[in-house]
Amino acid sequence: MSGHSKWATIKHKKAATDAKRGKIFTSIIKEISIAARNGGDPDGNPRLRTAIAAAKGVSMPNDNIQKAIKRGTGELEGGQIDEMMYEGYGPGGAAVMVAVATDNKNRSVSEVRHMFGKYGGNMGEVGSVGWMFERKSLIVIEIDKATEEKLTDIALDAGGDDVRNEGDIWELISAPESHYAMITALGKANIPTVSADIAMLPKNTVKLEGKPAVAMLKLHEALEEHDDVQKVYANFEIDDSELEAIANG
Repeated sequence: MSGHSKWATIKHKKAATDAKRGKIFTSIIKEISIAARNGGDPDGNPRLRTAIAAAKGVSMPNDNIQKAIKRGTGELEGGQIDEMMYEGYGPGGAAVMVAVATDNKNRSVSEVRHMFGKYGGNMGEVGSVGWMFERKSLIVIEIDKATEEKLTDIALDAGGDDVRNEGDIWELISAPESHYAMITALGKANIPTVSADIAMLPKNTVKLEGKPAVAMLKLHEALEEHDDVQKVYANFEIDDSELEAIANG
């Protein structure tokens, strides 16, 4: 999601809270283990390198990182983790993609399907909404941590595509291949990030208001809080005034 600053800000502040709760640690540990299946050396494994950078970005202890790598390579015992992308429609016709990492696929698909139905949506087949999104690097920075000029210079040098002002945050968009170069450049410039992910960004958005907007936010939150869910992507847009009305009950 992009183009609606207040929701983006709420979402990323929630991510910071999740980090304190430890959920984001669990998510990153799963990603490291999955990535390490293709080799435990980050120099030769871009996905693992990116996952380790994300772990360090939330101050994950190095011991946790190394254990996750060893589980992925098979040096330590651990349950098999499978990753899937579920697709569907939320309230008001918004497209939703749910990235899942789980040790029980039957449980996960059943519970995700139930949540879609509970909040007025429906889960679809693979490919049903994926064409509405594109895979991009998305790096989020607090607005007061850097100037637009500085970020634009970094993006140009490191292969970034766009720098967006989303109110309280900056969003740096680039091709997935430029993700690590962008993270490295920001690190050298001592610019901290709120999050740095390879994300599925919507090509277009659907504006929601009233009951569908409330239900979509509830679905999004329920999915994000599920233990097996890594990321939730959706193409809805809600006006700031509508978000404030929802927040105030």
